[in-house]
Amino acid sequence: MTSLPTRQLGTTDMHISRIGFGAWAVGGSGWRYTWGAQDDADSIATIRRAVEAGVNWVDTAAVYGLGHSEEVVGKAISGLPEADRPFVFTKAGLVWDDNDRAAAPKRIMAAASVRREVEDSLRRLNVERIDLYQVHWPDTGASLDFSDPDGVDPAAATPLAEYWQTMADLVRAGKVRAIGLSNHDVPQLEIAESIAHVDAIQPQFSLIKRGAADELAWAAAHHTGGIVYQPQHSGLLTGAFSAERVASLPDDDWRKGFPEFTTELDRNLALVDALRPIAAAHDTTVSAVAIAWTLTWPGVTGAIAGARRPEQVDGWIGGAALELTPADRDAIATALRTTGAGEGPIQR
Repeated sequence: MTSLPTRQLGTTDMHISRIGFGAWAVGGSGWRYTWGAQDDADSIATIRRAVEAGVNWVDTAAVYGLGHSEEVVGKAISGLPEADRPFVFTKAGLVWDDNDRAAAPKRIMAAASVRREVEDSLRRLNVERIDLYQVHWPDTGASLDFSDPDGVDPAAATPLAEYWQTMADLVRAGKVRAIGLSNHDVPQLEIAESIAHVDAIQPQFSLIKRGAADELAWAAAHHTGGIVYQPQHSGLLTGAFSAERVASLPDDDWRKGFPEFTTELDRNLALVDALRPIAAAHDTTVSAVAIAWTLTWPGVTGAIAGARRPEQVDGWIGGAALELTPADRDAIATALRTTGAGEGPIQR
């Protein structure tokens, strides 16, 4: 096994590789936010390739593939020697309807629902304890609908103070090792921290989506781990996308109708073209440069990289140790300003 640079995850006893494996796409097809069909054998081989390359944590969620991603992760790690098994991070709070798998999942963090979810995740993952258990989205009592992200049903929502106490209770019960919050803003993090320490946060953060800078600063100030998702921005920042490839995505791929892949595609591809000379100067890939940029941001402990085939791991693994120079960072900042790609602060 290869070793990668590691950092302590907040105040936990876990030291994680700078890149973790993201298992959203391995959930396969047949649900609302699929990336299209995926072969389980490819998924297992890809996870094991990442572990061989030094990745020591896998991030999944119950909702990915409506339980299927966790099952695949469980199979992938069960075949590894105990000493080589990665940490397993998963999430709760998005509950689906088995009778309508295409429906958007509900954002539910009621105590009974969470206790049911953790038992289901332990069974699917085939582990005795989850290393990091995260609240996937704040409970709004409404569905997770990307076309209506602000939908709220106050009468059905569980208050954050209540569900964070439930999460803390799971640590005391020995079901989970550490707890975190994904997609929560600073005021919400403050409420949670007043009840039990937030071991980790997981915001979306990439060259294109830079809006989580305040949350990452909060994490740095509170000795909280910061793991960011989509540093490759759902494949856009790998250097492998084009307008033709977007057009050829399967109709059930959630990305096909998203603004970053439609109305904003030209400027995002222009940003990728600006990254190519930087990648070439370091004899690496655009994907590695995009990941390395997120890892230089204050408050970021690690970044989640996705892959669907083993060879794709080789395209981004170098980002874990890539050291961007001040000139590289200035060139990236200039490219962001020139192309107008993305949103949020450009440099910090």
